[in-house]
Amino acid sequence: MRMAATALVITLMSSACAIDPGMARAVPVQAVTPQASIVTEATRAQPALWPRAASPAAMTDATTEAFVTDLMSRMTLEEKVGQTIQADIGSIKPEDLLTYPLGSILAGGNSSPGSDERASAQKWVELARAFRAAAAQRPGARIPLIYGIDAVHGHNNIVGATIFPHNIGLGAARDPDLIRRIGEATALEVAVTGADWTFGPTLAVPQDDRWGRTYEGYAENPEVAKSYAGPMTLGLQGALSADHPLAAGHIAGSAKHFLADGGTTGGKDQGDFAGSEQELIRTHLSGYPQAIDAGVLSIMASFSSWNGVKHSGNETILTDVLRGPLGFAGFVVSDWNAHGQLPGCSNESCALAFNAGIDMFMAPDSWKPLYQNTLAQVKSGEIPMARLDEAVRRILRAKVKTGLFNEARPVEGHYNELGSPAHRALAREAVRKSLVLLKNDGVLPIRANARVLVAGHADDIGQASGGWTLTWQGTGNSNADFPNGQSIWGGIKEAVAAGGGQATLSADGAFTQKPDVAIVVFGETPYAEFQGDVDTLDFEPTGPLETLKRLKAAGIPTVSVFLSGRPMWTNPEINASDAFVAAWLPGTEGAGVADVLVGDAAGKPRNDFTGTLSFSWPKTAKGEPLNVGQPGYDPQFAYGYGLTYARNARVGLLSEDSGVANAGGSLDRYFVDGRFVAPWSLMLRDAGGDFRLGAEKSGASPRGGVSARATDGAGQESARALIFSQGGGQAMIVAQPVDLTRQSNGEMAIAFRYRVDARPKGPVFLTLGAGSVDISSLIAAAPVGEWRTLKVRLSCLRDRGADIAAVDQPWGLRTNADFAVTVEDIRLASNEGDAVCPTQ
Repeated sequence: MRMAATALVITLMSSACAIDPGMARAVPVQAVTPQASIVTEATRAQPALWPRAASPAAMTDATTEAFVTDLMSRMTLEEKVGQTIQADIGSIKPEDLLTYPLGSILAGGNSSPGSDERASAQKWVELARAFRAAAAQRPGARIPLIYGIDAVHGHNNIVGATIFPHNIGLGAARDPDLIRRIGEATALEVAVTGADWTFGPTLAVPQDDRWGRTYEGYAENPEVAKSYAGPMTLGLQGALSADHPLAAGHIAGSAKHFLADGGTTGGKDQGDFAGSEQELIRTHLSGYPQAIDAGVLSIMASFSSWNGVKHSGNETILTDVLRGPLGFAGFVVSDWNAHGQLPGCSNESCALAFNAGIDMFMAPDSWKPLYQNTLAQVKSGEIPMARLDEAVRRILRAKVKTGLFNEARPVEGHYNELGSPAHRALAREAVRKSLVLLKNDGVLPIRANARVLVAGHADDIGQASGGWTLTWQGTGNSNADFPNGQSIWGGIKEAVAAGGGQATLSADGAFTQKPDVAIVVFGETPYAEFQGDVDTLDFEPTGPLETLKRLKAAGIPTVSVFLSGRPMWTNPEINASDAFVAAWLPGTEGAGVADVLVGDAAGKPRNDFTGTLSFSWPKTAKGEPLNVGQPGYDPQFAYGYGLTYARNARVGLLSEDSGVANAGGSLDRYFVDGRFVAPWSLMLRDAGGDFRLGAEKSGASPRGGVSARATDGAGQESARALIFSQGGGQAMIVAQPVDLTRQSNGEMAIAFRYRVDARPKGPVFLTLGAGSVDISSLIAAAPVGEWRTLKVRLSCLRDRGADIAAVDQPWGLRTNADFAVTVEDIRLASNEGDAVCPTQ
């Protein structure tokens, strides 16, 4: 249907009764006292203290408001409640919309057509069309869906799309016009695949770089987000107009996460910001006023809290401030099941969040009971009818402005726009501008006709792209998943060949002919929220440092290209390098790195470094907040630092005292590369219940038990062979209890590689604490001698008796029969559609 040019304005009834427009009569409701506010004196915002902003008048023009009013007059109560519920495509089917009048769907980080993260763009379009077609068949008002997706550094969910540098790199570029153009390109690629709405821009101001989402912030100082919020919003949406909806190729944006998600104590994801309202405004209000002024159509509330009160339930933040001085006229969406974290609430029921100002629940897998309970709460009066109408009006207003009531989708299916030459060129420009030169002792730029050795992870586009790339955590990707991309190695090889030189790739840095220079690419492996939280900023892998030292000892000048989602303590690596470049997470256009590192045949720069640090670089690995302007500020490289070819400076020998003891414990890695990662260790339990440490070649008890020995897997002695005999027993990994609640809510999984060496003669159980699942059928289906990988969802084990909040044994195998199996690489992993919940 198309938006009518005019509409009849009607007066809404008060909250004393609910209106069933289809029956044109008032429906009495039983009044229920809403849940008491959870706001405390320490979390009661004072609107008078906040600066002023306002959504553009074009968001609430008379024609739009009249259309929405007329539409709402024809909506049933069920249809109105449906508008406030958003389901994930992994937990809803198009036919469900014929029964449930939901207003929105999303594709979460690991959700995809047919649970195939590498599904083609055409499959994504077909999925979008299937949901739209189902929604169009519904009787009544026939309101279109709004379909959201996390396109946070380009359309990062789609194979073949352009992947731009993550925000931390874009912040180093200090280029608002670049941000606007990236927003335009991202919007177009999203629209091509049928989605209408992205959950961005992210306006977090990370204050503790140990936070696993640091790379989603532009800078530690709000000045950068303030300069970027408006241009990114305008890039995604274009300017709002009273006369027509968003132009073709534009999509709705959602500024997130409101508020102070980057200010949590200890950098803990979904944690607590402990601070004053003045600090909340000064640092964490960030670019929200600028995004609102630019017309952002939605805002996502944060998981986090302020002085112990979750933002999703703080009406003084979501309503008094956001709808008061900030003048926001769009709608507020919650984060993934965030409402379930409020006191007295669950994922399936939370009137408190709605009454506080959440207009749309992101209820990925809990949407059905949440819809039913919200409907009942409106009927009972626990949620006032006026509050429901307010939320529905805001959502419908955004849908009108997005153009969802127009059937035409002029760019959908234009797959040539995905990873187009123009978008790739833009991403390459962004990479060039994001690089920060920390050290250069005369080795850069490299002569294009030189003999260049390239080592490390230079040919891994997945590592260069980081988290939120095809999969939520960004893991499991290969270069084949980026058909329109080019690795850093590919870019260097191309640049050197064009200049008459010779480039050789050697991951371990070995060579037969001595090179003129070596480029070593290394850094963090991909991660996303909470999996990326760390205890210190020490870059722990020793392999890159050993490679650098070996090359240096051979008299070869070395250039380090460091890939990371945050500044890290890398003093030993910097000392071992003649040049050190912070490349952040550059994405799919690795040639942008070569554009700056590799000069012409005479050694003159083709492009200079222009990036400067938007995050202070640490002098020690402690990881405590290190932000410009704070008392005692003493970084290794200060905020705004960045060398150029035109303005160089020598960096002396840096201290290699990290300031911390040995690395702390691991929350997500248990048995990796043949060793049990501290604090975890192997424990064996015999059939009779006796416990023994899992020492190598430990023998089984005479009355039956289990033995363990080191053996080869993917590498030398990287695995453990477990032999159960004479009544069996249990092998488990143990330590002091840890809380995996967030990981469970995020649908993480226990993963391990295994090889059946002798088939079991009885049931085999995977255990986590007191929880267990029967994996006998999976073990039986595995050919003897063949390596396989098993992922079991944490939520599955939670539902089978595991205490997820106090896990002292995150993995175990138990059987009462003879069985031999070899296991390796035991860890928490992202559910990329491949995690299971075995039935018993």
